[in-house]
Amino acid sequence: MKILFAHQNFPGQYKHVCMRLAKDPANDLVFLSRANRNLIKGVRRIDYELARAVTPNIHHYIGEAEKGVLYGQAVAREAVRLRESGWKPDIMIGHNGWGETIFLKDVYPDVPLLSYFEFFYRAGEADCDFDPEYPLQYDDTLRLRIKNTINYWGLDASDWGVSPTQWQRSRYPAHYQQKISVIHEGVDTDIVKPDPKASIVIDENLRLAVGDEVVTFVVRNLEPYRGFHTFMRTIPEIQKRRPKARIVICGGDEISYGRPHSSGRPYREILLKEVQFDHSKVHFVGKIPYSIYLQLLQVSAAHVYLTYPFVLSWSMLESMAAECVVIGSRTPPVEEVIEDGRNGYLVDFFSPVEIAERVAAVLAAPAKQTGIRKAARQTIVDRYDLAKVCLPKFLNLVDDLIARRLPAPSGEAAAAPAWQAQKQVEQAGTAD
Repeated sequence: MKILFAHQNFPGQYKHVCMRLAKDPANDLVFLSRANRNLIKGVRRIDYELARAVTPNIHHYIGEAEKGVLYGQAVAREAVRLRESGWKPDIMIGHNGWGETIFLKDVYPDVPLLSYFEFFYRAGEADCDFDPEYPLQYDDTLRLRIKNTINYWGLDASDWGVSPTQWQRSRYPAHYQQKISVIHEGVDTDIVKPDPKASIVIDENLRLAVGDEVVTFVVRNLEPYRGFHTFMRTIPEIQKRRPKARIVICGGDEISYGRPHSSGRPYREILLKEVQFDHSKVHFVGKIPYSIYLQLLQVSAAHVYLTYPFVLSWSMLESMAAECVVIGSRTPPVEEVIEDGRNGYLVDFFSPVEIAERVAAVLAAPAKQTGIRKAARQTIVDRYDLAKVCLPKFLNLVDDLIARRLPAPSGEAAAAPAWQAQKQVEQAGTAD
């Protein structure tokens, strides 16, 4: 089986898929990506470069669209070279978000294209006007409509799509949802699991272990989209109720989602000046290695996960797999996974008092949380397990597409449309 992958940050969402497929020497895997140091044995990687930067001073609504064209063009050029060498894939798989998939069907028109659809932006819904502290401006409303340009190009170009959660799929226009399956990337529950003997060294004078009052907050970057500002305002309330609690905050100072603070300073710096608390029991550990991150989850007594209505973090699912007691925001798609009082707890994103009360209640009665912890892990095992659920679903979808069988999003068989033969493009893009 020959598969062409495209993702600007190799391997992205396709790490486990590539690792599984690469075990079979009969498979020929080619991955188009921007340069980085990641490698997977058995995957032939081809790095691409953009022809140029986005046009200086271009209208700020369309800068992303032009960049998407540049990404798509760079990928298409490498695909043309592969085609001219005589290599033809059985299927093409890529992330739609940066525009990398938009021209692949112009290079290989009779090869099925499976794209990853992560999020469709809408003014007036979901993340963009969720937080009154950072209100949506009228200009943002107009810009967001154009921001979906790459989404529309990718939806039109793809034969089928994948979204990681039902809610994320539901953000897309209804007529496109019919060709999007919901398959999460999955959690390796053989690696992410509880360890009653786990401990973590915070500094030379402090080691935290299972049974300690450890409150954890873990994100890629400390920013409003992931509720960092709310959590910081929760700390004094937690310390008032549980003065012995140790609070460990993991994340960097960059911006993954949303916009930087108007001052240009990191949100951590802004909130540290705003919120007064006992700093000796609050530990900022920055970005940590994955093995240390797992140990942090394993020693957690109460894990707080807050998010705008936006893309669901892997960390929330992994925390549940590690049997954390998750106190999550009552926002989609968190509500798609956590059932309040059964496998975790749901709280108001904007209420430091409610969050602190729930954290304190969990810390005060750890023995009562056993059922919550077990149910949290079972949810992940049943619905998001990498080896038993998600990877088989994805590989089955790949097989279906190669065989020209298009499944309905519900999993029921759908009639395959005519796969129109188109004249292959001899050269990709322009001299731009």
